[in-house]
Amino acid sequence: MNRRIIGLETEFGATFTHNGQRRLSPDDVSRVLFRRVVAWGRSSNVFLENGARLYLDVGSHPEYATAECDNLYDLVAQEVAGERILQGLVTSAQRQLHEEGHRGRIYLFKNNTDSAGNSYGCHENYCTERDEDIRRHEQFLIPFLVTRQIFSGAGKITTTPARGTHFGLSQRAEHIWESISSATTRSRPIINTRDEPHADPDLYRRLHVIVGDSNMSEFVTFVKTGTTSLVLAMIEDKTTILRDLTLDQPIKAFREASMDPLGEAGIKVKLANGREMTALEIQGEICERVEQFASRREVTSDQLEALRLWRAVLSDLASDPLKLGDRLDWVAKYQLIESLRVRDGLLLSDPKVALIDLLYHDTDPERGLYHRLAKKGSLVRMVSDAAVEAAITTAPQTTRARMRGAFVKKAKERNRDFTVDWVHLKLNDQMQRTVLLKDPFKSSDERFDRLLNSL
Repeated sequence: MNRRIIGLETEFGATFTHNGQRRLSPDDVSRVLFRRVVAWGRSSNVFLENGARLYLDVGSHPEYATAECDNLYDLVAQEVAGERILQGLVTSAQRQLHEEGHRGRIYLFKNNTDSAGNSYGCHENYCTERDEDIRRHEQFLIPFLVTRQIFSGAGKITTTPARGTHFGLSQRAEHIWESISSATTRSRPIINTRDEPHADPDLYRRLHVIVGDSNMSEFVTFVKTGTTSLVLAMIEDKTTILRDLTLDQPIKAFREASMDPLGEAGIKVKLANGREMTALEIQGEICERVEQFASRREVTSDQLEALRLWRAVLSDLASDPLKLGDRLDWVAKYQLIESLRVRDGLLLSDPKVALIDLLYHDTDPERGLYHRLAKKGSLVRMVSDAAVEAAITTAPQTTRARMRGAFVKKAKERNRDFTVDWVHLKLNDQMQRTVLLKDPFKSSDERFDRLLNSL
């Protein structure tokens, strides 16, 4: 599949505190946050004018699912737009709480764990061919996903009985329990196999990857999704012979690789064939194979750029990982933490260090440490502020999302009652007119035009 639909679902952590003390439960905070959302659509589960979905997930976590994107730049813009949409809800809810006499501030974090040890995710969705071969996933995709944390991890201070307090690559490392499973919460897998294509089920599947961290870095979002799409293209091409990199114990390998951010310990993971390799060596092997594949196939320009950036990152990781503080979340966070520790003589277990770990993910543009670094020009960006602002109200124009976004916008302008999901557009009137959009790659449809013109 040369052209691929990709989407991201990101859960956020929310809290309301005053002088370090929690004043409202997460449920109460989320209900206040979504008052405006309920006013928009009489529900806490709505589709927006930009084609995206906004809703409250299990555990009262605000969740934003991007519209369908077939271009990595659109995907990054949509992802950042979601963060700004939610931050707008925070501003509104903060004002309401003050008017009601509540003292304190709302904090919204784009991370993956809370103080109670709960984990919430950033799920990646890739449209794949219906006849995908799970065995090829185990040989090639699982090893890629397990080891890509060396560039995609968000970084986290972690305490374990065996290692004590240490800086790890991935926030999800301690919360993933299986390689491939239909579960999502009870036993979190790397790949979720629940068959919900949100498209023509005879043609497509939706590969649901739930192992990844939530990334603040636009660069990481671009590279991790672009490279995963390329790996999938290789897997789908049955004429391509894949190197069997099946891991002996994928979950153990995931956790071990997370413990060696700078590669100083030389931790190696064991393959099913008995061979041992570092995470960087596995990534280098896969990258080389993808480069060979891309040289023989038609690959989109954005994915070629992701491939180029991937190779550059692996080169820097091999020579000096700290060069990547302007691109990778875990390196930027690590440098902030080490700067504080050196200045104040702190242990990794110090609460001030934990605060830095958390504030890196604060979505507030003035308070969040990622945003403060970005404002100073210290981080590589992939899209402009203008592109993000446009993505707040405008859907990607080359996928099915264009029609959904236009329908939602016009129906709201005309004050019409409607129902929308990923594949249906419905007017809740006497005629109950409904358009079924089973092809996510199709951005126009005569039936849609007639429905829109009838509003």
